[in-house]
Amino acid sequence: MGSPLSNQMMARIEAAKAVKEEDKLYRYGGVLYPVILAPEENLKALEDIEARPDDVMLVAYPKCGFNWMVAVIRKIISAATGQGREDSKPPLIEFFGPEQLQHFAQAPSPRFIGTHMHPDNIPSSFTKKKTKILVIFRNPKDTAVSYYHFSNKNPVLPSAESWDMFYKDFIAGEVAWGSYFDHVLAWEKKMDDPNVLIITYEELKQDLSKGVQRVSDFFGFNLGEDTVNSIADRSTFRAMKESSHSSHGNMGSIFFRKGEVGDWKNHFSQAQSEEMDTAFEKHLAGTQLGALLNYELYCKW
Repeated sequence: MGSPLSNQMMARIEAAKAVKEEDKLYRYGGVLYPVILAPEENLKALEDIEARPDDVMLVAYPKCGFNWMVAVIRKIISAATGQGREDSKPPLIEFFGPEQLQHFAQAPSPRFIGTHMHPDNIPSSFTKKKTKILVIFRNPKDTAVSYYHFSNKNPVLPSAESWDMFYKDFIAGEVAWGSYFDHVLAWEKKMDDPNVLIITYEELKQDLSKGVQRVSDFFGFNLGEDTVNSIADRSTFRAMKESSHSSHGNMGSIFFRKGEVGDWKNHFSQAQSEEMDTAFEKHLAGTQLGALLNYELYCKW
């Protein structure tokens, strides 16, 4: 059957290699998207998507732990329902074309889907149906570094000329899926929504078993302690990286690089660090989500 990544996805990756760097992103609704993966026809088609109350939705700004949490949720669903393959990767809804949307509409529940989209751009059907949404965030400095390396290794995204150039675009929000801080501020408004659970990459690294329990409880999957611990043991970043060739084919090393907390210190200059500190203070000082990100612990020299 070939790689776990779909043939269609591999074809898109190959097609991207022939696209000029300056043409790999386009702007839709004021936000940059990769033209190969999320063309305008896809985003327009999403307006008609029909959500279900029992859909399982995962949302993350790029490089905040999305693929890691995909594996965790797959294991939770498999353990709780006996359905689905643990190594099956759900496409992001912005990658859905009209044909995929038809398959999605007919898929049995619970349907597992994800997105990198800003919450204001996620189809309103998911809010109307009170779909439960898990959101994962990571401190902005490690997110920026991970995004830099990912962009340079992934043909569908433009390669950065240098870390300094990528950082400049990142802090300005001129990267695919938009500004990190715009995403955080939008989710801050939903911190008290009972259908939204926001967790951080760092807390998952600190106690993955606790994170697995919180996620399974949130989505209404009742798992015993032994099952939770087993899922956590098989879902550490190291375990995911070691099995990434089986789960993600030749792209495994691109999706799972280091998974460390604090790698930003190997890339940021003092001036860049101070600029990010100022941006965080400006946008998130005194907010619930700002406190959850524990910036002082993870982002100070």
